Amino acid sequence: MHYQHEHPENADEYKGLSVSKGISNAPIINPYLKKMRKKPLLSVNDYVSGIVRGDISVLGQAVTLIESSLPAHQAVAQRVIEKCLPLTGRSVRLGITGVPGAGKSTFIEALGMYLVRAGRKLAVLAVDPSSERTKGSILGDKTRMEELSAAANAFIRPSPAAGSLGGVARKTRETIALCEAAGFDTVFVETVGVGQSETAVHSMVDFFLLIQLAGTGDELQGIKRGIMEMADGIVINKADGANLQKSKVAQSLFKNALHLFPEAESHWTTEVLMCSSTEKTGIVEVWNMVERYVDFVGKNRYFDYKRNTQSKYWMYETVNEQLQNSFYNNPKIKELLNKTESEVLSHKISSFAGAQKLLDKYFRSKTL
Repeated sequence: MHYQHEHPENADEYKGLSVSKGISNAPIINPYLKKMRKKPLLSVNDYVSGIVRGDISVLGQAVTLIESSLPAHQAVAQRVIEKCLPLTGRSVRLGITGVPGAGKSTFIEALGMYLVRAGRKLAVLAVDPSSERTKGSILGDKTRMEELSAAANAFIRPSPAAGSLGGVARKTRETIALCEAAGFDTVFVETVGVGQSETAVHSMVDFFLLIQLAGTGDELQGIKRGIMEMADGIVINKADGANLQKSKVAQSLFKNALHLFPEAESHWTTEVLMCSSTEKTGIVEVWNMVERYVDFVGKNRYFDYKRNTQSKYWMYETVNEQLQNSFYNNPKIKELLNKTESEVLSHKISSFAGAQKLLDKYFRSKTL
């Protein structure tokens, strides 16, 4: 009767039917699943030869090494970068930023597809120090760039998921070098985070593009003057349908606002264009603007000057980052940090005295 109660279908009227009681506490993991073996690291020469012949798989593995925090991986990555350096510097680097909802990913796909169809090789990278928290990560954008993701001449790579802005940006710049060595003649660097990420991207690209929207009622509100001054070009996106007239008004507002700014160091006059990423209108004009800029700064030699200035900037940024990591990972500092912080907060010592105390301890530990 108990069995009948548990499975009514086993009653006399259902003779011939039987139901298995099943397995209790079935394992969550398939016991027949073989353990995945980690791929062995390639040699430095294997990485370099793979990158040079344009092997996307090897390029992806090398970028993973750059993003790794393991000292052994970093050592290999730096040797790979060093060997690839003679093949770098031959691309047009385009930085892209814009307010949330401006349609950056749609714009990148529209412009990107135009370029790959024209025979260019395109790498799309991101600077996003906070992608663990933000909802605008290029990880999500990659799924929206369906056509570009599948293009043979395109390489889309999200940024590291965590870390300081300087660290993430430095790794992105190193990734640019490997992409150039792999034959990519165009590199897009998208700012996904907010705030200082625009400055970081500006310091590693040739042309900085600001994507804007019209029809919000406050086109010039909430835009930092610094970002406007950094922009070599401004594009009013979604300029189609009922929004076309509003986009023309926004274009005029931006042009007037730019007249108030001092002349750029490059002597280039920032252009303001309109486009519709969904309608694919104005996209060609945007790229023509980039090419005009590259030609202009190539002739007045600002292009090379800017590249050299950026290289010097990132050398010092890397020094600062390494010193900071060395300081905070020092065992002696870890022991003293909380105690010194408490002394500062309880007004026993000043902030400056606390800092000096920590620095003295750090430098003494280095001389022992």
